[in-house]
Amino acid sequence: MSKYRLGVDVGGTHTDLVLADAKTNEILIEKVHSTPQNPSLGVLEGLQRLMLRGISATEIGFFSHGTTVTTNALLEMKGATIGMLITKGFRAIQVVQSQARESNQFELKFQRPTMLVSQQMTHEIEERTDYAGAIVQSLNEDDVRNAVRSLKSKGVISFAVCYMFSFMNAEHEERTKKIISEEFPDAYVSLSSEVLPRIREWPRMSTTMLNAYLEPGLARYAEHLDKGLNTAGVTTARRFLMQSNGGVMPLSATASGGRTVQTLLSGPAAGVQATSYILGEQQGWEQVVTMDMGGTSCDIAFIRDSKPLEVTEGMIGERRLDVPAFDISTISAGGGTIARLTAANFISVGPDSAGADPGPICYGNGGDRPTVTDADLVCGYLNPEFLLGGETGLDRDRAVAAIKNIIAEPMELSVEESAAGIVRLINARMADEIRVQAAKKVIDLGSFTLVPFGGAGPVHAAMVADELNIPRILIPPNPGAFSALGLLCSDVVHDYIRSDICGISQLKPNRAENYFVELENQASRDLADEGLAEDEHHFIRDLDLRYAGQGYEIRTPIHNLKTNPMTAEGLNQVQERFHDLHQTLHGHSAHDQEIEVVSYRVRVRVSVPKQDVPKLNIPDGQTETVSTRKVTFDGQTMHSAGVYNRDTIRSSTIEGPAIIEQLDSTTVLPPGWVAKLDCFGNIIGERGSYHGR
Repeated sequence: MSKYRLGVDVGGTHTDLVLADAKTNEILIEKVHSTPQNPSLGVLEGLQRLMLRGISATEIGFFSHGTTVTTNALLEMKGATIGMLITKGFRAIQVVQSQARESNQFELKFQRPTMLVSQQMTHEIEERTDYAGAIVQSLNEDDVRNAVRSLKSKGVISFAVCYMFSFMNAEHEERTKKIISEEFPDAYVSLSSEVLPRIREWPRMSTTMLNAYLEPGLARYAEHLDKGLNTAGVTTARRFLMQSNGGVMPLSATASGGRTVQTLLSGPAAGVQATSYILGEQQGWEQVVTMDMGGTSCDIAFIRDSKPLEVTEGMIGERRLDVPAFDISTISAGGGTIARLTAANFISVGPDSAGADPGPICYGNGGDRPTVTDADLVCGYLNPEFLLGGETGLDRDRAVAAIKNIIAEPMELSVEESAAGIVRLINARMADEIRVQAAKKVIDLGSFTLVPFGGAGPVHAAMVADELNIPRILIPPNPGAFSALGLLCSDVVHDYIRSDICGISQLKPNRAENYFVELENQASRDLADEGLAEDEHHFIRDLDLRYAGQGYEIRTPIHNLKTNPMTAEGLNQVQERFHDLHQTLHGHSAHDQEIEVVSYRVRVRVSVPKQDVPKLNIPDGQTETVSTRKVTFDGQTMHSAGVYNRDTIRSSTIEGPAIIEQLDSTTVLPPGWVAKLDCFGNIIGERGSYHGR
């Protein structure tokens, strides 16, 4: 058995590495600046630093990675040049889309985002399959060859193939792929029958185009990272990449089978998975809202009954994406978010960010616009000599000068008032997003605990909790590297879907069983190709159901019912579960209404060793301050805050105002807050007095 397991999370500003001893569960943390132009360079630099600390690369037996490569490529519109092949007569689907505005309904100046594939790069192919999967018009192979040659001459390197009803019969799409490989062997090909074999043309087309747009970039990145790991001496073949659904997949599988789109929430998903597994399953924190605040953005998710909330449909970067994913809301609120004055002379924060390069002004890397981190420094929350444990200093004078010149003097405010205003605005933005998402999910925030992580999360958490009347915050032991730790808590997970609409009263149990077996066999083949066939795995079955005539479905779990193999009794139980879910989600149900089966889903989960967090013996005694520092929360009143080193905290309660410093983050306790370590080393902060849990 290999000695170490390594999790690496690449953020907008920093790359975090967590190295865990497989036997003792002890961890080492390394943190380096991210390298946006080639994120793998930051990963490899962090690995080299671990090796300088005496770690042998050959002893790393498990490598798991969370990345924003695909997310950034989409948001920055830096994907591949792609072409699309569609059924003749359906060129307009990309223009018409769903015939509805999939954004703010009240936006007066609404414009759809630029099409990923222009009409000039879209070729109609003579072919047709009907709704039942019967071929009614053969594939015109000459059309395909001519289209491929034309698109290749225009610089296309990646193809999206989306034929009508291909989810019922993929024969034409599969033949098209073979023709493309004959004409253009180096081309990337995304088939809708692989990417998303389900009903609704626009979501299927959009998701397939996204896969084609992003796959070449991810493939190049994975190849570069793979070679870099080999050069560094990492010999293990167990190399994984985080997916949006909270599971990982082999790095070698990222550019095959239409899986690239599964990585669009790779980075944020890892932190949610860490919260669910470590805090939920292991420690019993069942009702949690996560706030992952890094250098560029803030990701918000809810965990109910220790399970992250999931979605199967959604939007990312104003693009329709229908894949299973954690229900994560991302806003532009990070340490690098830029502050400025509006034309009306009001402070505005974001949405743009200084990122890792040049970063906040106080980093001294050429930044010239004040950021949230600069404001945090001026307010006293950050130690100018302690970032990354003293490895990196912060230039407070530069931050003060920039805020003074750009914001304070034009508004006739003090520097401290201006900095506090920036902090209040970013806190309000995060609080508003949490409030909106909670309302949509019918969640009472008073019964939830706020769990901040990322480098900036613990700085702002208590202030955000005050905005929301959330009574409690929990800061895990290594909040800045918490997402990287989540990569060591994730199983291999693959999702499969197949649509075939049928009234449940007419559905034969063996027909449903055949669909599930078909998907499970596909999953088994994929695991074999990935070298995971012999690993412990199990299948989870779901059905997408709706009342006849509805335009949406509800994903209905069918485990723990008599549905494996599918039986008539099991189908009756499924109907009752659907009625209950509809009542919970929408406030009503219709037991006299026919239920339709729309799609069959299978999730395969391959268990991998996970990180355990043992209980600690917290030393008794009073926690001593290492210093005091002047801080302000309103820009007018200055408080003398005790500064504590997290590594030396004892069993006593810490009262705010207080600052708790550690290598990868800083926790800020405003006046009226108290905190104490629990038996797992988490900081539990509460308003008023500490009552324990």
